[in-house]
Amino acid sequence: MCTLKYFALILVALTTLSFMPEDWGPTGHRATGAIAETYLTEKAKKEISDLLDGQSLAFVSTYADEIRSDDRYKSFAPWHYVNFPFDSTYANSPKSPKGDIMVAIDKCLEVLKTPESSKDEKTFYLKLLVHFMGDLHQPLHVGLAEDKGGNTFQVQWFDEGVNLHWVWDEKIIEKYGMSYSELAQNTKKLTNTELEEIQKGTLEDWMYESRTLCMDVYAHTKVGEKLGYQYMYRYTNTVRDQIQKAGIRLAKLLNGVFE
Repeated sequence: MCTLKYFALILVALTTLSFMPEDWGPTGHRATGAIAETYLTEKAKKEISDLLDGQSLAFVSTYADEIRSDDRYKSFAPWHYVNFPFDSTYANSPKSPKGDIMVAIDKCLEVLKTPESSKDEKTFYLKLLVHFMGDLHQPLHVGLAEDKGGNTFQVQWFDEGVNLHWVWDEKIIEKYGMSYSELAQNTKKLTNTELEEIQKGTLEDWMYESRTLCMDVYAHTKVGEKLGYQYMYRYTNTVRDQIQKAGIRLAKLLNGVFE
């Protein structure tokens, strides 16, 4: 009897651990925030530090996920993503009445740019903006409604059964084995031309860039497929590039807000 009880407790513990979030997820979002800080103007740094009472963008980058367990913020859940068919466009697709990631980022910028917004309002939406810019650059956050952005697209990650969204949110970065600070400190060295290329464009341009990557992911991933080192080789640099772009573009938006 004791043995069975002990086994049951171990099984519950292992099951709980297997569903705990780990990385792009926290690691990817924190790296995005840390990268953004290196591209901020001095004025933007001061304004942001005042709003966050000295906390870093990396520290607050996970706030939008943390509040999801609080029913008071339930209405913000659809703001983490946008879904529409591959054979359609964002403009031509039905919009969620609850909003989406494009609506979310525009709202964050609006509040931050409005002089009448209180400090609490600006702080709240600044924290959301840091997170949503990270989400915008995760390809599965610009996905398909029918599988909930890859959340019901089941695959094998090495010897673990997971969904495709989880692979992209966390598993690739987890397997790569770098902390958020290591990811931020080991970004690709860019020329001025390359930096300008990343910074240019609109929010919609950046969304469609993620969309193109999402379509590539679906073209090279099958339901039930066992993903491993070959998949890592194909997509790890894509993940790192997207995190770097998210940080650079977040800084561009924030510099514009606090110019």
